[in-house]
Amino acid sequence: MSFSIYQASVPVYVKLLSGQVNMIDKAVADAETRKFSPEILFTARLNPEMWNFSEQLKATTNHAFRGTARLAGLSIPEIPDAVGTAVEMKARIAATVAFIQSVDPASVDAGHDREITFPMGNETATLSGVEYFLGFTLPNIYFHHTTAFNILRHNGVAVSKLDDFLGGL
Repeated sequence: MSFSIYQASVPVYVKLLSGQVNMIDKAVADAETRKFSPEILFTARLNPEMWNFSEQLKATTNHAFRGTARLAGLSIPEIPDAVGTAVEMKARIAATVAFIQSVDPASVDAGHDREITFPMGNETATLSGVEYFLGFTLPNIYFHHTTAFNILRHNGVAVSKLDDFLGGL
């Protein structure tokens, strides 16, 4: 059986992004229970040099929609940029899911050998589609998703691996 980048990406991203919606809901509920503004959790970070919770979610969505678009040979879509509130974060996640689910699976799989040039920091990198997916996009999605999860755990929010990290099974 051949490797399907689509099957290894879009369904996985949708599951992780549904877990992020759960994380947002639990953060809001936790803040309400403990009687403080949820924005305190949304701006929390593990280290002063790292992005906060909202930016970690934004980075996860960035890799999901940009990675899918690049693999499929499509233009990068316009996705709502704001992530300061629960409503804004959920809107960004919903727009990301809507876009990635609209992409033809065959076009994503066709990106396996496509040369993909993309910005990486202040430089530009070029990789084959499979190298881009396995070596850049997928690890980054898991990194930022894990960091967002850990920010909430560190701040006492009762998020769970099954529902919030994995998006349920």
